[in-house]
Amino acid sequence: MTGSWIRLAVRPSHVDRRDAVSAALFAAGAQGLHEDGDWLVTHLEPSASLDPFLDAVRVADALAVVETGLVPPVDWTAMMRERIVSHQLGSLTVTPPWLADQFDPATTIVIEPAMAFGTGEHPTTRGVVRLMQAEIRPGDTVADLGAGSAVLSIAAAKLGATRVAAIELDADAIGNAEENVVRNHVVGRVSVLEGDAAVFLPLFAPVRVVLANIISSVLLELLPVIAASLAADGVAILSGILGEEREMMLLAFAENGWVVRAEDAEEQWWSVTIARRAGA
Repeated sequence: MTGSWIRLAVRPSHVDRRDAVSAALFAAGAQGLHEDGDWLVTHLEPSASLDPFLDAVRVADALAVVETGLVPPVDWTAMMRERIVSHQLGSLTVTPPWLADQFDPATTIVIEPAMAFGTGEHPTTRGVVRLMQAEIRPGDTVADLGAGSAVLSIAAAKLGATRVAAIELDADAIGNAEENVVRNHVVGRVSVLEGDAAVFLPLFAPVRVVLANIISSVLLELLPVIAASLAADGVAILSGILGEEREMMLLAFAENGWVVRAEDAEEQWWSVTIARRAGA
């Protein structure tokens, strides 16, 4: 069909390959990306060559499933605006800018959709926002590991935290995070830092609350430094964990001196609040 756009959908072989595949698609020239269940979807202009995108995906994840097809020309900006909605999560709302006027600014987190993870569209983000509302206290120091768009950092500030470190390793996400901090009027309370969470977190110790929406394998690697960086009454709120990994994570927590304070589940994703066991 003349003038038809190309739909390119990629299903990574495992959740821990999603970031690599996303980065590969953007590096190949994708102008936007959205999640459709397990699939990462982008649309290419009719004249675009698929080869650079297919090659990039193969390098990032050789076992990924790729589907292509043609779709009629559409206004992708308008379509994106239709797909991204506001999310009411307890006392907080996460919304794109074009819907923000209908909500109370004091309890609203406005996130501009970009390549940084964290628009409120993913269950892991929503799980952490729900859990943190029972833990954040006025005046808290908070560290957000793998901050992405800084949505969780901004939520912490809206809940009363006065010192929040939004730590993100991906340089491409930093600009979006900084823009969101300004957009939400939390400059001075939220600091966006580019670097390794394992290096930066101890510099902010003691931290009352650690937020980490990262894949489970990285969470397990970070548990020792999180434990060493928490205040005596501190908690960690973790997500990015598949429901099928719950038992494995519970065992790891128990073996390393953690107790579970609260849990949240949505779709296939599990989020959890943990604290250090007395005497651990």
